[in-house]
Amino acid sequence: MTRDHDRNQNSPPDDADDQPLLSLPTDVRDELKEPFGSIETDAEELLERAGTPLIAVGDMVTYHLRAAGTAPDVSVVDGRTERQAVDAEIREAVTTETALSVEVTNPPAVLTEALVLALVDALERPEPTTIVVDGEEDLAALPAIVAAPDGASVVYGQPGEGMVHVEVTEDVREEVRALLERFEGDGERLWELLS
Repeated sequence: MTRDHDRNQNSPPDDADDQPLLSLPTDVRDELKEPFGSIETDAEELLERAGTPLIAVGDMVTYHLRAAGTAPDVSVVDGRTERQAVDAEIREAVTTETALSVEVTNPPAVLTEALVLALVDALERPEPTTIVVDGEEDLAALPAIVAAPDGASVVYGQPGEGMVHVEVTEDVREEVRALLERFEGDGERLWELLS
């Protein structure tokens, strides 16, 4: 795996990347339990309806999509599922056979600038990219939905239920933007990165 050092004009120095950009407030946590799309249990059926680009957030989601024959355009993984380390076989499957791997730090319950930049950069690349998170990737679906174009699919895990398939539209994007506006931190910088 390599650390990607490509930077765009909005990039801060490397030491600023890992600092929390936004933090999840307690009063918003329960709202995140409601899925932003349909809950799917069959990866092959999901893939039949999936748009492009396809963005997978989570090790198990990425694993099931790959097992069904499709490598996501962007995968965000952290080596964990429901707070437990994934098996070595799954870890290997979701971090290999990708054109590019990018490593970022993103602590639990926050979004770092490094993660948001990695998502934006990955969506601009023609080759499949895996973002390997040191920390937690649970909130990555939110900026992914905002950054993805109309018609894209963002897929993330719903504990104990399956995979949430979000078909990106302006309505869903606005719903997620409104939720992110309620996070604590530098919202202005987030919108600058996602614009």
